[in-house]
Amino acid sequence: MKKNTGAQGRQQKQNPSVLDNFKPLLVDVAVPLGSYYVLKGVGMSTFAALAWSSVVPAVRTVWGLVKERRTNALAGLILVVNVVSLLLSFVSGDPRLMLAKDSGVSSTVAIGILVSVLLGKPMMTAGMKPFLIKGDTAKEAAWERLASGAAAGSAAFRRKENAFSVVWGLALFAECVARVVGAYTVPVDTMVWLGTVIMIGTIGIAIVIGGGLAVGPMEKMLAAEAEAVTAGQDGATGQDGATGQDGATGQAGTAGQVEGPAVAVAA
Repeated sequence: MKKNTGAQGRQQKQNPSVLDNFKPLLVDVAVPLGSYYVLKGVGMSTFAALAWSSVVPAVRTVWGLVKERRTNALAGLILVVNVVSLLLSFVSGDPRLMLAKDSGVSSTVAIGILVSVLLGKPMMTAGMKPFLIKGDTAKEAAWERLASGAAAGSAAFRRKENAFSVVWGLALFAECVARVVGAYTVPVDTMVWLGTVIMIGTIGIAIVIGGGLAVGPMEKMLAAEAEAVTAGQDGATGQDGATGQDGATGQAGTAGQVEGPAVAVAA
């Protein structure tokens, strides 16, 4: 029973569930954002809600640097966004300036995404990968081979991966510029609702362009790589079986040859 339990545990580690794949998004993005709105909903001030919702990404960032010797990009980005929001919360007075300050978060995220591409660690990959892998072990392994350069299509795969983050970075930066321009050129009452329209439109455009330019082609590359590896494994298994059969046939023939002279001598 213990052996079976150990085998099941190893199998679960080798076959991560959909929840395991989405865990970084849930912990680094959903928890901070969700806690902010919950705290605001129970009557906490904006400043206090931002401060308390920064605890999880702050801990995750420090833990990654100290324990794992690496930077947790998602947690770090959310932490920076919250810090910027805290600083912007002190801005008051001119209503147009109040509208323009909303672009500060978009610009921070955009710059963070574009810098991550330059550093060779595209930040939007963390959000895209779970949707492409979907808990499939074969696709997970195919992703690792393509991303590490071990597969024939690795270069094209990496270009698409970078392109996805570039699309989102440029889209959010364009949203920032549009919000600032609108804040000082469009009537305040109009810009209050137009800012939300710009944000939703930006997200929609980024999803469509990013999907066509990167997500679709990457999904095909993953499927092709996973199928190629599976076919190779099946071929190797077939060769091993044929080799085993040939060996058994050879041994049987040799035994027959040995038995033949022995029977003749006995006769």
